[in-house]
Amino acid sequence: MAGLALVAREAGFEVSGCDQAVYPPMSNLLRAEGIAVQDGYHPDSLTVSPSLCVIGNALSRGNPLIEHILTQRWPYTSGPQWLREKIIPHKRMLAVAGTHGKTTASSIAAFILDQCGHQPGFLIGGVPGNFSVSARLGQGEWFVIEADEYDTAFFDKRPKFLHYRPDVLVLGNLEFDHADIFDNLGDIEQQFEFLLRSVPSDGVILVNADHAGLSDLVARGCWSQIVTYSCANANASWRAVTLQADYRRFDVFFEDRYVATVDWSLIGQHNMANALGAIAACQAAGAEPAAACASLAAFQPPKRRLERINPSSPIALFDDFAHHPTAVRETLRSLQAPETKGSLIAILEPRSNTMKRGVHRADLAQALSIADTAIIRRRNDLDWDPEELTQSTDGAKITVCDSIAEIVDTVCDMAKPGDRIVMMSNGSFDGLGDLLDARLDRHKHLSRGNFDE
Repeated sequence: MAGLALVAREAGFEVSGCDQAVYPPMSNLLRAEGIAVQDGYHPDSLTVSPSLCVIGNALSRGNPLIEHILTQRWPYTSGPQWLREKIIPHKRMLAVAGTHGKTTASSIAAFILDQCGHQPGFLIGGVPGNFSVSARLGQGEWFVIEADEYDTAFFDKRPKFLHYRPDVLVLGNLEFDHADIFDNLGDIEQQFEFLLRSVPSDGVILVNADHAGLSDLVARGCWSQIVTYSCANANASWRAVTLQADYRRFDVFFEDRYVATVDWSLIGQHNMANALGAIAACQAAGAEPAAACASLAAFQPPKRRLERINPSSPIALFDDFAHHPTAVRETLRSLQAPETKGSLIAILEPRSNTMKRGVHRADLAQALSIADTAIIRRRNDLDWDPEELTQSTDGAKITVCDSIAEIVDTVCDMAKPGDRIVMMSNGSFDGLGDLLDARLDRHKHLSRGNFDE
């Protein structure tokens, strides 16, 4: 919604909005861009009748402002529908879909097109590292969008991505998620099937060949050009072959011909896959592949995507958005460093609707076992008790904390120089990053193991 506000203002509309518990990085971005945000949903915050109300999918009937809008008979729409009617008819769309990696892959695609002179617009569910904003209208013909499968609004339960009508579509992966609106994986697959049907016959769909479920999905019916990419499958059209263990250097091949070597700052196989999908998609949008690969040397990851927040400290502190067992696993694998002696400490907040329900708790325990120590926040709104995970095979490594203060004390009691700490949440984590950074920074010159006050 913050990104839509930026695009709408650039398109010439006067924009303001409201929300509750706005937190960085979006709160900082809106403030910097001069877009007024009212705290809460109070009908009296609207002193004039708006020409149009764009309603986010987090709001439902019973919300006081929603009820006021309906009672006043003011015109309203959803964000995706507004985008479809006002912006998309004038653009060609490059959409990135999948359960994981959408923010990073769409940020990479927008950056490549920008570096290759295409001046794209974009709408990304985060703040890209190379841009000062999360969205812009753009001067060029292409518009890059993070295509989310979550529902559109309380009055439109279709996935948001069905509004976007992409010309180029990236399918990175597909797993069960969003247990609050989907009953099973089959329900989600059906929506992705509808997405495939919306791509025109002269459009291009980039499919990650390392996820078998995607080929099964495409086999159900597809009328567009299919191009595969892979980090492991030799039969894919686009391939990436790593040159070092942390995946920060890798060769790119197209139809078995060497294209270029990517040398960039991101770590992890999942990020190599994100880059490869974006490179292939941008080639379909007109970017020269070798130039695309070379541009990634300057790419900076989006905020809160394995972001190092204390670069000068001997104890590395990372902030990450992971909120699904697969994302947790890939994040922790990326931070594994066999050549170092330090420990890997994972801190998880089960905050997403799927996490709150405990749907994936068996997989979550397995993912967290990659860390040397895992700390889980026990939230009051959970339908399950994280203490259950301590009974798993690797349960001795898992600690459950009831408060942010307890997490800070627990981490600082065990952390020592050379360790890597990663916080994982799809929310603000109630300022845990700042608290840990300040506490660890206070002791960064100490070489002893404990950091007691």
